[in-house]
Amino acid sequence: MDKAPERTLRLVIEYDGTAYRGWQRQSDGPSIQEVLEEKVAVMTGGAVGIVGSGRTDAGVHALNQVASFRTTSRIPPLGFLRGLNSLLPADIVVKELDDVDPAFHARRGVKTKIYLYRIFNGLARPAIYRHYAWHIIKPLALDRMRQAAAHLVGTHDFTSFCSVHCDVEDHVRTVSSLLVEGPGNGIVKISVEANGFLRHMVRIIAGTLAETGLGKFAPDDIRDILAAGDRRRAGMTAPACGLFLKEVKY
Repeated sequence: MDKAPERTLRLVIEYDGTAYRGWQRQSDGPSIQEVLEEKVAVMTGGAVGIVGSGRTDAGVHALNQVASFRTTSRIPPLGFLRGLNSLLPADIVVKELDDVDPAFHARRGVKTKIYLYRIFNGLARPAIYRHYAWHIIKPLALDRMRQAAAHLVGTHDFTSFCSVHCDVEDHVRTVSSLLVEGPGNGIVKISVEANGFLRHMVRIIAGTLAETGLGKFAPDDIRDILAAGDRRRAGMTAPACGLFLKEVKY
């Protein structure tokens, strides 16, 4: 039988990141990428390299992570989707799988991403949401948080809002939207859309906005924090459990 031509498959994946060291393969524990590659290899009979739209850190979740890989397998998309989901653990699911243009690359083609951060704002700690939201007991002043968020929209150097261990030199990013919504059923939602994100950027934004809502910062302080280019000036890094990769746009 002639060798089948190579094809590119695109996946949209939802996962609960609680038990994982993040998207990317790690030496100190399981990753989403590792699990997916192992299960795809079972179906294709050979090793594959799966590329994600970007990394998510340990404990971070995804509603719609996008990934791609190349294979010569003849398995049709629906068969691939059903087969993978039968092999994957309950905390990872492939929501969509289809053939795409061979030039498609899940990471290089990204235009913007949307991240969602969730805060459970209430006196009693949540049981159901304990892995999916940051619990803050004191009431948050959402108007102050929204005023602060407005200063972060646009093109800025986000050095103050990235980890000191960030491994990229260019810290300029464009935030096209930053919304603070809620509280609905005690949940405050912070949604951030940008053309790229630095390490811990959304979690530091969420931490700083939350501390603004608690009175530690004034909304206009955000302008000075941005201008300082100093991680020590911004607020805390919010816990990973509240962060979700919501959407990837191409």
